Amino acid sequence: MTTMTEAVRASSTGGAAKKRATRTRTATKRAPSAYYWMVWPAVIAFAFFHTLPVIIGIFFSFTNYPGYGDWNFIGLSNYINLFKDDRVLHAYGFSFLFAIVATILTNVISLAIAIGLNAKIKARNLWRGVYFVPYVLAILVIGYVFQFFFSNSLPKILSGIPLFADNILTNETWAWTAIVGLGVWQACAFAIIIYLSGLQTIPSELYEAASIDGASAGRQFWSITFPLISAFFTINIVLSLKGFLQVFEQVVALTNGGPGTATESVTLLIFRGGFSGGEFAYQSANAVVFFIVITIVSLLQFRVLQRREADF
Repeated sequence: MTTMTEAVRASSTGGAAKKRATRTRTATKRAPSAYYWMVWPAVIAFAFFHTLPVIIGIFFSFTNYPGYGDWNFIGLSNYINLFKDDRVLHAYGFSFLFAIVATILTNVISLAIAIGLNAKIKARNLWRGVYFVPYVLAILVIGYVFQFFFSNSLPKILSGIPLFADNILTNETWAWTAIVGLGVWQACAFAIIIYLSGLQTIPSELYEAASIDGASAGRQFWSITFPLISAFFTINIVLSLKGFLQVFEQVVALTNGGPGTATESVTLLIFRGGFSGGEFAYQSANAVVFFIVITIVSLLQFRVLQRREADF
């Protein structure tokens, strides 16, 4: 009797398990279609507003299309002429100089501030919010505020220093440093958040053990802090350099590419020539080359920095 009862229970349990498995398989089969319906609108919108314009731009980069009227295929002429154009080469030189200097300053300053904000200080959450404010402000609005500061306030405050006695934005040699100042001020906000998220993943016990062993603050930073946030450092370096290479709003707000073309970035050159200079096809080729350059630089950064992470 006991054996029969157990058999019945096992049979009913097995039947219930089979029903649950059937329902699970049915749900699994239905789930992907729901996911597709949620994803497809975004995919279509992305393709229409991003991928399609990119393909059109690449197509016209092989033509002499000025942005209006007729056009003809000219092959690789636009790409060849880019490497002979002094204005284009100067724009690339400025963009890389600006991006490298701004990336270094942004990450050094952001990491130092993040370490301070991660310490046990009064009103820590308030200060974290204050340092994040620049990221949510409109960069063009802030850029015009900085323009007034550099052109009017700073010459009065530092009138005794020859470099700042006049408007630095009109100085062909040093105008780019003002753009760096604005770019770093705005970019530090996001980088600080990334570094803070990395610092909060480090167990406090490691610092306590290091202190007991007599490790100094500098030793703790290089042996504990920096190795354990190396992945966050990689993210910040790659995003910072990529973003600064595409500098546009800061240049428009402060110098508009001047004096002359001293602070003309690649993106500003593409915008000017492509939309108002009758060089739509030529600047489309420039945009394609710039995209390839940024992609190569980002991949090289990932490869080098991730290899360094493995060494830690």
